[in-house]
Amino acid sequence: MVKLIALYRQPEDRDAFDRHYGEVHTPLAEKMPGLKKLEVTRIVGDPMGGASEWYLMAEMYFTDRQTLDAAMASPEGKAAAKDLMGFAGKIVTMVIGEVKEG
Repeated sequence: MVKLIALYRQPEDRDAFDRHYGEVHTPLAEKMPGLKKLEVTRIVGDPMGGASEWYLMAEMYFTDRQTLDAAMASPEGKAAAKDLMGFAGKIVTMVIGEVKEG
């Protein structure tokens, strides 16, 4: 299993970000073919009780890298990526991870 991870730094306008993320971006991302699970985590601070530079983490799970690559190349994946760059391009970092369970 692999996952596409999006890490978002603190947005300038949290309410506008949350509204767009929930009403526009998430529905687009959920349409990506092969998506097994979408998990969103709101970052509430660091272990020492301080503020974090991170605001949100989204993890999109796929069976394997080929399925992830096909999803990203699909019309649905391209629409989600275009939307992402439009509303959060300056604050998002994207990485791909291999899931090891056990």
